[in-house]
Amino acid sequence: MPAKKEYLSTSGQRFLKVSAGILGGLFLSVAIHLLLGILLQNKVAVMLTGTFTAFLLWAALLTIAFLAKSGLKIWGIYLAGILICSSIIYLIR
Repeated sequence: MPAKKEYLSTSGQRFLKVSAGILGGLFLSVAIHLLLGILLQNKVAVMLTGTFTAFLLWAALLTIAFLAKSGLKIWGIYLAGILICSSIIYLIR
């Protein structure tokens, strides 16, 4: 039994969600971990645990991107998060 057309995403929205989930989620998880590396004193612990937690955070952000209604909105949220983390890093350094 096929799904109703009203519940399916268009191809453009699907591309935006996939690209936001993969690229945006990756860049946002890296930006968050870079911010943690600057804020915390024990940088070795951040680097060691960052490899595992970055993957878990990326997987969560990927899932959130697919649950969103609009691909543009999720791109905007991810880009805002990246810019906030980057500006905090810039101001601290």
